[in-house]
Amino acid sequence: MAIDYNKRPNPQPAAPAQQQPPQPPVSLQKLTLTKSAPSVSLTKQGSTTGHLRVNLNWTQGRGGGLFRRSSGVDLDLACLWEFTDGTKGIVQALGNSFQAPRTGNPVIYLDGDDRSGSVAGGENMYIDLSQSQRIRRILIFAYIYEGTPNWASANGVVTVFPQSGPQIEVLLDDATNGAVSCAIALLENRNGELVINREVRYIRGAQDAVDHAYGWGMNWKGGRK
Repeated sequence: MAIDYNKRPNPQPAAPAQQQPPQPPVSLQKLTLTKSAPSVSLTKQGSTTGHLRVNLNWTQGRGGGLFRRSSGVDLDLACLWEFTDGTKGIVQALGNSFQAPRTGNPVIYLDGDDRSGSVAGGENMYIDLSQSQRIRRILIFAYIYEGTPNWASANGVVTVFPQSGPQIEVLLDDATNGAVSCAIALLENRNGELVINREVRYIRGAQDAVDHAYGWGMNWKGGRK
């Protein structure tokens, strides 16, 4: 499957208004996935309804480390996806690939592109769990499009917000500086059970290198903004 990410949208589009789900009430409970406890079953904790929101946030503002507004760093949230019918692809701002599938009611969509780290809410991806029977696996990752790849200074965190149940937090720790990408979490449908597994795997390369590391098997060609 050829993936063309040659052109970045300008201006930055938001997801269509009718796709934006209501924000669930903030849960005071939080689970942090760690090396010793890397997985959680959304099914077993009753968190398989509505839209799953995946939020990426990182250090911003003065004195906040490398990923501050003046640094010009562009950190992007993305995912590789594979559905049970064998189709696969990527959701990312690059190439205007904001949703999957490209037509119809999306299973996955990205709400916009924070190109400077100046948006307080970070970047958000939504996964429609009412269509979970179509999901085989979704690999959530982030990559540095511009700027020095120094993840240790980013203090990055991804938080998953189910419609019900505790928040799920993944800290981007154990950084490998010089790596362009970080595979963060893998959502899998295991015989009808939705499971999220912590990855936090730093990869020296962009989308094609992430694909190769996880065996997605897509075809890639170079692109730029």
